[in-house]
Amino acid sequence: MSQEPAHKIPQSVLVVIHSPELEVLLIERAKQPGFWQSVTGSKDHLDEDWVLTAIREVAEETGIAIGSPAVPASALRDWALENIYEIYPVWRHRYAPGVTHNTERVFSLQVPREIPIRLAPREHTQHAWLPWQEAADRCFSPSNAEAILMLPRQLQNR
Repeated sequence: MSQEPAHKIPQSVLVVIHSPELEVLLIERAKQPGFWQSVTGSKDHLDEDWVLTAIREVAEETGIAIGSPAVPASALRDWALENIYEIYPVWRHRYAPGVTHNTERVFSLQVPREIPIRLAPREHTQHAWLPWQEAADRCFSPSNAEAILMLPRQLQNR
């Protein structure tokens, strides 16, 4: 097992989890009540593959096992889209000195609507399934909201 880096790596995934009916799963951040988001998380090490980061983060934050009978590996879709955004100043202390921007790779994951959700209690307090437009409106992150708004078009291009 690799040792956790001293600083967060400024490369992360955004995974928009949705049902076949385009209801989107949002989770509320424990340390920022009212901040709703899709699954997000940074790479554990620089050479960690984007797909492996997405699989790990989904499992850690929701308990959903990608590659299980309920959620085959093919349900995870890499959009080959990367957002670069400025890291909020309140969170910059977690990164190496001078790091101000993060690269975020976007994925979607289709799951059955009735799949059990098991939140990581230190990270998230509650979850909600919302129609995609409503989910986009509730997100605090502009890149997260934009990804949700792109969801119907991305699924048409499968």
